[in-house]
Parts: sequence; C-alpha cells; structure tokens
Amino acid sequence: AYALEISGESMAPAYRAGTIIIVSPTADIRRTDRVVVKTVAGEVMAKELVRKTAKKIELKSLNPDYPNRVLETQEIAFIARIVWASQ
Repeated sequence: AYALEISGESMAPAYRAGTIIIVSPTADIRRTDRVVVKTVAGEVMAKELVRKTAKKIELKSLNPDYPNRVLETQEIAFIARIVWASQ
C-alpha cells in the first residue's frame, strides 16, 4: 500500500487538495471504486472507475468542472484502489 497526497480539485468534494489517501495496488478493482491511475507519460490522477475493458479504461471526475477520462490500457503504468482517506 502507498500513501499519497491529493493535489487539485477534480475529486472534490470527496477528496480535496491536501487529503492523504492510502492506495492498494493489489486490491481488486470494480466499477464505482475510487482509484489512482499513473500513466506511462507520468500523469497521476484520482478518479472513479466507470468501466474497464481489455483495451480501455473509463474514469470519472467527481467534480463536474473536470472532464472524465478514457485511457487506452497501454497508456496506464499502474492503477490502484483507494482504500482509505483522511477527512
């Protein structure tokens, strides 16, 4: 498991900038789980999992001011489920 600090407001109001989260790369990931994704380009984002197929992953921002994302699976370096957050 890893501890990370949220920066940005794409997951507000659930996670605001400065919130500490614990992520587990070994936890099973299901639809509606909140996850952290790191792309091979180095971008890191916290989102809600909408759908995961063999070729694509669809991610949702909780804050409507931020766009949802669709990534090809080859763009993803890792994905981990958020298992705890400081509030």
